[in-house]
Amino acid sequence: MLDLALFLCIAAFLAAGIRRPFIWVLAYLYIDILSPQKIGWSLTQALPVSLIAFCAAFGGWLLTDPKRGSRFTFRQFLLLALLAYCAITTANADFPVDAANKWAWVWKAMVFAIFFPLALTTRLRIEGAALIMLLSASAIYITAGIKTVLSGGGYGSLSLFVNDNSGLYESSVLACMGIAIIPLILWFTRHGTVFAPDWRVKLFGYALIFACLLVPVGTEARTGLVCIGVLAVLLLRDSRRRLAFIGAAALVATVSLPFLPTSFYDRMSTLTAPSRDESASTRVAVWKWTLDYARDNPFGGGFDAFRGNKFTYELPVVKGSGNTQAYRYNRVTDEGRAYHSAYFEVLGEQGWIGLAIWLMLQFTGLWQMERIRRRWRNRTAPGEMWQAPLASALQYAQIIYLVGALFTGIAYQPLMLMIVGLQIALATLLGKAQPHLLASGNAGGRHPAAGKQTAGARHAALHAGQAAPARQTGGPT
Repeated sequence: MLDLALFLCIAAFLAAGIRRPFIWVLAYLYIDILSPQKIGWSLTQALPVSLIAFCAAFGGWLLTDPKRGSRFTFRQFLLLALLAYCAITTANADFPVDAANKWAWVWKAMVFAIFFPLALTTRLRIEGAALIMLLSASAIYITAGIKTVLSGGGYGSLSLFVNDNSGLYESSVLACMGIAIIPLILWFTRHGTVFAPDWRVKLFGYALIFACLLVPVGTEARTGLVCIGVLAVLLLRDSRRRLAFIGAAALVATVSLPFLPTSFYDRMSTLTAPSRDESASTRVAVWKWTLDYARDNPFGGGFDAFRGNKFTYELPVVKGSGNTQAYRYNRVTDEGRAYHSAYFEVLGEQGWIGLAIWLMLQFTGLWQMERIRRRWRNRTAPGEMWQAPLASALQYAQIIYLVGALFTGIAYQPLMLMIVGLQIALATLLGKAQPHLLASGNAGGRHPAAGKQTAGARHAALHAGQAAPARQTGGPT
């Protein structure tokens, strides 16, 4: 039944897109985030549903979308340049077969990230895309949260929909991105228009946030705990009652401590003594190897170049217990260990040029969202109060991702590339729109001097995600 339900859900998405082709873009978001083709075992696996949705989304936009407001921006050019550079390094990779396997999904994620903003030309489309992204991810996070409450989880033992420790289902990635999307969830509880932010939306949003916060506990991913700390600092920035916020956060942390499993404490304690942890020791050794490799191969070695690493490091072994503990260092030789850092991942695979492009893509996004935040944060007119909070939410998501990426190889994480697409779309929309035309809660704000528009015309413009004639409305938001 589960396989049939997944297949019918995908079929419903694709069928709805026949009348509204933009829905095919939403279908691809759902498929790429949740990976129903991995959850099912017959119908969804028999068909290349991801490729079908990808082609439908691009074809529908190319053939039917009016393309008003679509612009190719500098950040999309950076994505295109990085994509081209990855193609070159893949063709000359140290490990061609492994590089081709990674290239098979990276190129699709990057091409979609380049195309994605071109389809998001109205506020409704941006909000609808963000909503589908959150709802698709929520299926994973709610399940993870429930399993954590019932079983306590454990490192590498929190089984979800698929028996696949890759993509969003990998424990550290799941913890990092779960914390990263919390600011976006909060935005929907205050400024959403697809579902008005009433008590039901707020209840679901806060429950989803709680589930996301439980994931670092269930996965025992140290990256998740670090990301929670970063989130707390970022939320403090916009808090009007900072002392109350700090007190509430401290109270929640104190109350939750007795309910955390012992294994969680044991694993988190390695953050204060990374040299005594094998995982941390190998990461540092891999990073040193990558710097040496980049010195000899400044243009990178292609995807999965880490498979050529081999190094020796010293790992402390504890002897005794209590006050009689003693440490003895054993020399350990390891090879083929992954980067465990997005920064070193890009450096080793794409060299210094690829790393420069990737960093420019990230930091221009932070700068772009900060500009929007500062431009719109003090406005109080109707239709002008959602822009700054959305820019902040997308900026915070990226900051949390960049911190988590220090310890996790997620340089090309599809969900983050989608968030980059949302940033580009928001900047493009606000860059071309006049402030008085950005109304909240509908597809087009009404200029004071605008003529009348029927409710049916406004409803059609809203759901088509397209601009109505300028003499009727001020344009789409």
